[in-house]
Amino acid sequence: MVTGQRGRPRSFDRGAALDKAMTAFWERGYEATSISDLTASIGISAPSLYAAFGDKRKLFDEVVVVYGGRYGDFAAVALAEEPTARAAVGRILREAAQVYTDPAHPPGCMVISAAINTTSEEVAQALRERRNANLELFERRIRADVATGALPADTDARALARYAGAVLQGMSQQSRDGATREELEAVAERALLAWP
Repeated sequence: MVTGQRGRPRSFDRGAALDKAMTAFWERGYEATSISDLTASIGISAPSLYAAFGDKRKLFDEVVVVYGGRYGDFAAVALAEEPTARAAVGRILREAAQVYTDPAHPPGCMVISAAINTTSEEVAQALRERRNANLELFERRIRADVATGALPADTDARALARYAGAVLQGMSQQSRDGATREELEAVAERALLAWP
């Protein structure tokens, strides 16, 4: 008697599965990516997906962590390495132009685009918190430059941080709409002209 194998195949590669799920969520967003989309892209059955990752939300949460480590941490790195907030934001925007238009993956930022049109308040809130954490990093770095005199004393650190975040988010959407790396690099340079 031959019995069929149930569950995940022995060759199941969790990292590869997360990469495929990330691409699906990045292309379609959280809401529009169905379990059947995920099982088709990963190449496993729905029961195997649930056994490996829990549910769609848990899989998405894991994908967001992988995404952040691979594609989203360039902002924190630039803020830590550059000598001024302006240099850091300039680097962030230039690197975003490259990352957001890299043909090796879907365009834009998954953390920005995955929350569009989601009816899951939990998902929207989790992604909002990640984006707001970046704004807080920007603001802290700007305040530090105000304290050292690298920026004028009357600089509105919160507004300047939000401005940088708005440019970054706009660049993400522009890339999804077909903007090229060169076009986004020009946006980055133009945005720096507003810096105090």
